[in-house]
Amino acid sequence: MSRADTEGLIRRYFDALGRGDDEALLACVAADVIHDVNMGERRIGRDKFKAFQARMAHCYEERHEGLVVLSSADGLRAAAEYMMIGRYRQTDEGLPPATGQAYSLPAGTFFAVRDGLIQRISAYYNLTDWLLQVVPGIE
Repeated sequence: MSRADTEGLIRRYFDALGRGDDEALLACVAADVIHDVNMGERRIGRDKFKAFQARMAHCYEERHEGLVVLSSADGLRAAAEYMMIGRYRQTDEGLPPATGQAYSLPAGTFFAVRDGLIQRISAYYNLTDWLLQVVPGIE
């Protein structure tokens, strides 16, 4: 896969994510996709990835602004940097209560690509920064 093909795949992934288009999103990832979430457990497989995305859509309303996508010359690795602009709509298990709090976080995601599909997704953001934005008075 070329660098341009990989960058196009990553942009399609973020476009589908932004539209909430699960079918298009799942079409971007391998059946055995490895999904590493910031400060969370590793999930393997499309079904676990789909379940995670459903939970995210239920609890959060997010968009990715200023997306920059970079990839290796061989197209096997890619990275995306963006601002995650969101609203915490429904309380997520293990996190503070949701009351519609707004947040804005710099974030990054790293990808491995195999056979034209995303094989690994590793997302990172500053959880402490998120907590400071959604929990009034926390220091």
